[in-house]
Amino acid sequence: GDEEPYLGNVGYFPTRYPRATYAAMIEYIDIQVGDIVEQLKRLKIHDNTIIMITSDNGPTYAGGVDFDFFNSTGLFQNDPKRMKGYAYEGGVRVPMIVSWPEKIKSGRVINDISISYDIFPTICKAAGIDDINDIDGISLLDIMTDESRSLNREYVYWEFPSYGGQQAARMGDYKAILKDIKKGNKKMELYNLSLDLKEQNDISSDYPEIVTRFEDIFKKEHVKSDIDRFFLGYIDEDE
Repeated sequence: GDEEPYLGNVGYFPTRYPRATYAAMIEYIDIQVGDIVEQLKRLKIHDNTIIMITSDNGPTYAGGVDFDFFNSTGLFQNDPKRMKGYAYEGGVRVPMIVSWPEKIKSGRVINDISISYDIFPTICKAAGIDDINDIDGISLLDIMTDESRSLNREYVYWEFPSYGGQQAARMGDYKAILKDIKKGNKKMELYNLSLDLKEQNDISSDYPEIVTRFEDIFKKEHVKSDIDRFFLGYIDEDE
């Protein structure tokens, strides 16, 4: 049916048919990946080629995207302040598809917690480069190629200076978020994702010992940047 045009008032380009445009962009990616796979097969190197497909963030609210129509947020809160740019699950939890026919069994689902900075050490290890130091990520290669392995990492940490300044970490089922840092907020939110994937029930007051552990993680992992745009409010002022 007909659509309401997007006039370009919230970023990106205007389009007469925003839903159709969005769907076409997704289909275009699918076609291009298919073309790459077919070329790899013609060159007879497909079975020993690693293909990784993922995203650097969750769905966006900008550019005329109709996240209601596409159910883009899925199981997460359908709120613009919980999508791209924010530390809530709708903004950061994304799937990753990996293909390496010669090494990785197809059809497997791996639920270990990983983060984008794990990709570099994974590629290095796959290429036979083991001597890499002073990086945050860990290789995912072992859990991809061996079903008996797990990452056994204690936590993952990330931060984002934009959208008010944010720190977040995931430790097992627990996730902590400190938002609006540049506004002086010091109240950490705590969620049990196994029970509350939409992050609606802040349990920080019930588990002060877990909050303290996350506070220690935030303090340990944050490094003050020399670049002004990455300034993280009072956290950097206190250093």
